[in-house]
Amino acid sequence: MKSRFDVAIALAYRQTTVLLKNPSIFLPPMLFPLMNLLAFAGGLSRLRHVPGFDFHGGYTAFTFVFVLLQSAAFGGVFAGFGIARDFERGFAKRLLVSAPHRGGILMGYALASLVRWAMIAIVLTIVGLLAGMQIGGSGIDIFGLYALGVIFNLVGLLWAAGVATRFRSVQAAPLMQTPVFIVLFLSPVYVPLHLLQGWIHAVARLNPFTFLVEAGRGLIEGRPTQVATAFGVAAALLVVASVWARTGLARAERAG
Repeated sequence: MKSRFDVAIALAYRQTTVLLKNPSIFLPPMLFPLMNLLAFAGGLSRLRHVPGFDFHGGYTAFTFVFVLLQSAAFGGVFAGFGIARDFERGFAKRLLVSAPHRGGILMGYALASLVRWAMIAIVLTIVGLLAGMQIGGSGIDIFGLYALGVIFNLVGLLWAAGVATRFRSVQAAPLMQTPVFIVLFLSPVYVPLHLLQGWIHAVARLNPFTFLVEAGRGLIEGRPTQVATAFGVAAALLVVASVWARTGLARAERAG
């Protein structure tokens, strides 16, 4: 167990150092959610006057939850790009040979992904508060919101890691990113679920991300709803993504 944590900490330190020394890698995951938050909270704020829009925390808080969880998912996906680069440059192959426990490799990438998202989440929260975001939930509620973000970040990372270890090329980046993008935007992004109509409502009801974003909005508003279901869905996604990533790593090792 100690050697597994040694591998994880060393790899997380290496990935974080590479990230901070390369603004071209660090800035896009930071700027993308910031632009979304400012665009949604500003340009679409009049949607709060739509009949039936009963979210009392303000449109900035309503939007913030989606953008926060979106940043968590894409923070993990962008970390997956780094795994693909490591395979292209040969570092990951050397890592597979030298690391005594393969679980420590995934753990290291996961820690680095969480560090990356923590920095993004802090900046997003500060910008949201400066934009007048109202927080009606208690400290426990807000902790629950960010806990959902942590789990979703790991899901995004493990999904991308599974793709990266199977293709072992940055050219697989669209395959890592596109499914996540589709899942995110086939959810109640701009208005609550009950205001969606037609096929988008039917799809959003079946979308697992809907449970997370709806629970997150209830937590920040101070009216928790479907929290247990959301954490159950998030845990199930994490288990599936973990199996996907571990089998991908095993395939990469067999490929040599």
